[in-house]
Amino acid sequence: MEIAPRILVIRMSSLGDIILTAPVLRNLRRRWPGARITMLVKPQFAEAAAKNPFISDILAFTDFASALRAIKKGRYDILIDLHANLRSRLLSVFSGIKRKARYRKDSLARRLFVNFRIPSPALEKHTLERYLESLEAIDVPVVYREPLVGDWILQNSTAALKKGPKRLALLQTAFLGDAVLTLPLLEKIKKVLPDTDVTVLTRPETAQIFASSGLASEVITDNKKTSHSFFGEFFRLLKELKQRRFDIVIVPHRSLRSALMARLAGIPIRIGFDSSAGSFLFTHKVPFSWLIHDIERNLTLILPLSGDTDPSFPALRGKIGALKDLGVNETIFIGANPGSVWPTKRWPREYWARLITELARAYDTKVLLVGGKNEVAWNAEIEKAAPGSVLNLTGKTGMDDLMALIESLKLFITNDSGPMHIAVAFGVPVAAIFGPTTRELGFFPYGNNNLVLEEELSCRPCALHGSKKCPRGHFLCMRMITPDKVLAAAKQILDKANIKGKNILLGQG
Repeated sequence: MEIAPRILVIRMSSLGDIILTAPVLRNLRRRWPGARITMLVKPQFAEAAAKNPFISDILAFTDFASALRAIKKGRYDILIDLHANLRSRLLSVFSGIKRKARYRKDSLARRLFVNFRIPSPALEKHTLERYLESLEAIDVPVVYREPLVGDWILQNSTAALKKGPKRLALLQTAFLGDAVLTLPLLEKIKKVLPDTDVTVLTRPETAQIFASSGLASEVITDNKKTSHSFFGEFFRLLKELKQRRFDIVIVPHRSLRSALMARLAGIPIRIGFDSSAGSFLFTHKVPFSWLIHDIERNLTLILPLSGDTDPSFPALRGKIGALKDLGVNETIFIGANPGSVWPTKRWPREYWARLITELARAYDTKVLLVGGKNEVAWNAEIEKAAPGSVLNLTGKTGMDDLMALIESLKLFITNDSGPMHIAVAFGVPVAAIFGPTTRELGFFPYGNNNLVLEEELSCRPCALHGSKKCPRGHFLCMRMITPDKVLAAAKQILDKANIKGKNILLGQG
């Protein structure tokens, strides 16, 4: 039987890089369940590193000589250098440890690119990928390649809550998609704290999302975008929160305004992300990672209250009876959402027209067009270019009707947008077109039944949400996703549902 080794991992800074070591530690623990894993970090990062359940001990680096003495005293069998600077290399050399691994930092390639814009294939690899490659030298199979929500154990605050019924506020005043992606967190809150009354603070246009989930006892609307007075609306909401005497507030929205409102309301337990502009106002800060989906990212906010973060989508409650009033019946099973708040997130109008025309012809149906009032003109041009192929309900539906329409579909084709997440919540397969944004930002459609269409370009992502125009002027991130590619994705999804089309004209433009 193989003896479990004593392993020293060196990653002295920074906080983000230490957080990224989690998959390495998880793979080490899988390979040697009984291993003693020590991490060498700077003192200011010791508390954060200690929250990883796979680390046995923390060794705080104060100076080179002291660290070297501690390393020799530890009699380690394996040294893994994930810092890869001169100091960590010298510690490795003088440690006396025979079995070693080190990640490739490629510092020269970085300097050449930053200073002289000289590209290198070495720069295409993410730091996490480099970390994992180092495990090959010590024969550790890489099973876990991404951070998981259970990688970091936070202080559990359940004991701090008073006995009996509790009151919890959830503050999410971001966009429609952000609201939908908060639903699994809301469902998890009700599972972890079943006797808790949950109040959601959100925008008027997203209030129905939370109401339809059946998970919120109350929904308060934040009219920050329409109110004549910023401070007037802020203090109105602050009064509402104070009156309800909440025990806990969870803040997925990473804004200073939301964090400040939670603090001034006097809510004793305030949970939010460490990357929030108002993180200093929280009592419990959860590490924020771009490397996991936004659903899983939001679910980490439950960690101070529970270790259960398994993701699932609650069933939204649509109004199927409203469909006939809108002119929709079972012959319409493909939907399209061509618009977006951000112009660069919109797939070209002529591409939409060509795709819709072919889908309508091949599947002997009309394609349902949906969108908000600000997208009426955009979708009208698409309808004009695809005559007889669409049922255009853009700007004619409220949130209830939009949800009912999407729920009735077998396929939803969309840009990166809020309605995309509504489709996912209803289990409707999605073909999502991603241009300026990327999967790595964590907002891609969640689940195995969905397809993301995107092109690998060095300029992606150009922004977190999108922008008014392409920064480089070519808009290749969208133009390279041709109608044929999206049609092929649509066919793949519909074939899986046993819905066959006739004479799909791939390669015809």
